Amino acid sequence: MKAIFINGSPRKNWNTAQLLDSAMQGAADAGFEVERVNLFDYEFTGCKSCFACKIKNSKTNGVCAIRDSIRPVIEKCQEADVIVIGSPVYFGYPTGSVRSLVERLLFPLDTYLFDEQGNRMKVPHKTVQTALIYTMNCPEELSHKVGYDTLLGFTGTEMGRLYGYNEILCSYETLQFKDYSRYDMNLFSEEQRKERHETQFPVDLQNAYDLGKRLAQKAVEANA
Repeated sequence: MKAIFINGSPRKNWNTAQLLDSAMQGAADAGFEVERVNLFDYEFTGCKSCFACKIKNSKTNGVCAIRDSIRPVIEKCQEADVIVIGSPVYFGYPTGSVRSLVERLLFPLDTYLFDEQGNRMKVPHKTVQTALIYTMNCPEELSHKVGYDTLLGFTGTEMGRLYGYNEILCSYETLQFKDYSRYDMNLFSEEQRKERHETQFPVDLQNAYDLGKRLAQKAVEANA
């Protein structure tokens, strides 16, 4: 079984990437074939409203019809049993690259049809265990106050609806730099951030590992 981990951060080895790697290790320890993809290695756009995936008797079968550099990643997601997307939070949202990928992944799976019971229909597809990992400067209490639960939760809700399952893991008050003295700022305390990184980030890494392993185990159960 396969699990794909998508790094939506421009940094390939920092907080988001480290959490994804930990989740990936959890899935690997559960016996999965794993792969990490760095979105910033690809040049692509979001949905172009071609509606090829909505044409009657469409042959796209839930895969975006646009053939560009990200197409192989989308195809791997189509084959995967576990999909985990990680992103830092910029101005209340995941990176633009993640937003573009989500459009390309989810819109072809969705439809403009209702069934006889009035439920929104989707393209027939196996259940995939999905998760979103968010890293941010924002403290947890403030994130709830300013509405991040809603802003960041909507993508998870849609992934859960279309793939069948989703979890969200957040890592708060992350370490931005190795050397804060190089940057013009007094909004954050270097001492506080480094102390939190030493104490809380290992907990976040363990939570990510547990997440990856749990999703893999759920995928096995779903396909038993």
